[in-house]
Amino acid sequence: MAHDRAFDIVVFGATGFTGGLVAEYLAGREEPLRWAIAGRDRDKLARVRERLPARGEKPEIVIAEVGDPRSLEAMAQKARVVLTTVGPYTRHGEPLVAACVAAGAHYVDLTGEPVFLDRMRARYDAEARDKRVKIVNACGFDSIPHDLGAYFTVKALRARMTEAEREKTPITVEGVVRAGGSFSGGTWHSVLEAMQTVPESQEHREPATNGRKVGSTPRRIRFRKELGVWTVPMPTIDPVIVLRSARLLDDYGPDFRYGHFFGLRHWYQIAALGAGFSAVGVLAQLPPTRKLLEKVRAPGEGPDEATRAKGWFTVTFEGRAGAHALRCQVRGGDPGYGETAKMISHAALSLAHDDARLPAHYGVVPTAAAIGDALIERLVGAGIAFEEMTSDAALYAG
Repeated sequence: MAHDRAFDIVVFGATGFTGGLVAEYLAGREEPLRWAIAGRDRDKLARVRERLPARGEKPEIVIAEVGDPRSLEAMAQKARVVLTTVGPYTRHGEPLVAACVAAGAHYVDLTGEPVFLDRMRARYDAEARDKRVKIVNACGFDSIPHDLGAYFTVKALRARMTEAEREKTPITVEGVVRAGGSFSGGTWHSVLEAMQTVPESQEHREPATNGRKVGSTPRRIRFRKELGVWTVPMPTIDPVIVLRSARLLDDYGPDFRYGHFFGLRHWYQIAALGAGFSAVGVLAQLPPTRKLLEKVRAPGEGPDEATRAKGWFTVTFEGRAGAHALRCQVRGGDPGYGETAKMISHAALSLAHDDARLPAHYGVVPTAAAIGDALIERLVGAGIAFEEMTSDAALYAG
């Protein structure tokens, strides 16, 4: 990829709620950065620029909009990395992906929409690989803690295994998510879009590299005594992303299985969660009720700073490989906004500044395969914990 671009990073969608948080986070970094904020309204971008911290150089302004492919291509030609928060991505994302691939610019987004991921892989993966471009989707709470957390757990297991065990022993990892926080209008509209298009989505089932096997653990509700929670399968993009990394990376072993669950303290919460999710899913399919749901929170709106400060998340990973077992955890603060802004910012920074250390995987690739250890190191430095909790195999008996 060309290194003589005007900007290391361009933040597209900086006038939105999450885009504004990303701009504020990047502006507060001490790391040298040539960057710009982009969108269709110069006055709004100027107001974003004015409120940014004074530390370092303030960003330049670039005018671009999703309905103008020429403006998107001109923006991509100026950037080493384009970071976009403009969703729903199923509606608005493809023109920018096409522009980045054409211009040879890396790309990161916050999509949690499986249909969008499927389409981008089908339409742009081969060309992006040929051009050594990385199109990295789901760089927020969907799905960095889960993708990198599973990768971190696999690495910790492999460190305990002999070379012979690494070649022959199946690995199983299950992630259990617990979180508290609010959501923005953009996130709410992306959720509605994902629910409306669920019938079209299907997980890619291409074979893993070198004849390995990759798949899911049984998707069932059960009480996990060792964690003190009921675990419920999560119908999100996260396990799709984790399994995609496992297919690309030989470190996941000859046979890798992953399960992704939400952790609930009380059994009655299971019924409430299922009923709520099902109701929104059904209502999102019907135009009249979908319009009502869209009014719950408008794009550009989001929780205030005090509400975000109360947010938190933990993802606990239980890994097994033969006689070896351990527990790891990824945890941080407000998952949807504060930590998501960190995650996508550091994904973009790593693509812009750490290229000599990154895995040689190009195309439409998830974070573990595209960035890997360099991104974990950045996130730990930013206050998001990646830790081994225990290696007591007795915890996992049965």
